[in-house]
Amino acid sequence: MIVEDPSGVRHRAFVARRGLRIVCGDRVRWRFSGEDGEIAVLDREPRDTELSRPDSRGRAEVLAANIDQVVVVCAPEPVPDPFIIDRYLAAAEVMGAKAIVACNKIDLPTADAVTCLEEFHAVGYPTLRVSAVAEEGLESLRAALAGRTSILVGQSGVGKSSLLNALLPGIDAATAQVSSASGEGRHRTTATTLHALPDGGALLDSPGVRDFAPALADPRLAAVGFREIVAAADRCRFANCRHMKEPGCAVKEGVESGAISARRYESYRRLLRLTEDLQR
Repeated sequence: MIVEDPSGVRHRAFVARRGLRIVCGDRVRWRFSGEDGEIAVLDREPRDTELSRPDSRGRAEVLAANIDQVVVVCAPEPVPDPFIIDRYLAAAEVMGAKAIVACNKIDLPTADAVTCLEEFHAVGYPTLRVSAVAEEGLESLRAALAGRTSILVGQSGVGKSSLLNALLPGIDAATAQVSSASGEGRHRTTATTLHALPDGGALLDSPGVRDFAPALADPRLAAVGFREIVAAADRCRFANCRHMKEPGCAVKEGVESGAISARRYESYRRLLRLTEDLQR
């Protein structure tokens, strides 16, 4: 574990209290322990936000803390999974963080095949097209990151570490290639790390995933993760409408009329069912 002191110096650290779990982004209380500069983490401050997922038993596993922006990275290769993007966006909505979607590798000839950005833009998410290799769109990304504590998330192989290297030359984050056989990325980043940004704020780089779901304390929070469903839900006949089979559901009417994306609605249904199954 690495802890950065108020002057920006980083120290090797260990947790001094049994049962205290520290994640990237935590603000901690600490003291020096010995002459080698190692420090003991005594406690952590209350978290403003938590990015979490369910563990194998359905309990919340916190991945990072005190984030105010989630940057969901996709790319032409590996082929984007819009349902994973939905779930990261839902996690941001539930924890009250801003979210943007950034398509990396736009220098590839297959870049025009990435059409899902339009769907996310239509419901109000800022979308960016960038290339870590060709250094395209990086100024727009830097502007979006300035002054915020952001985390890069997304599928394995989309180029999160390459973006980090392009944004912060000298970091030399390990990068991964996409397997030509499977079309899936190989995991290279093995732990979430935090880096200070020159324009203020901080950027966390997280390991790539092949699947993700937010840990929700209540299945009803699944709807909170989809802003178009929240907007329509006020017009539902019943206040406790789950937007599944209930009569007078304004959300289902929106799907039928085309005002709400049928794919995004299906994504909501999947997340709701998953959360209900985990809590049985």
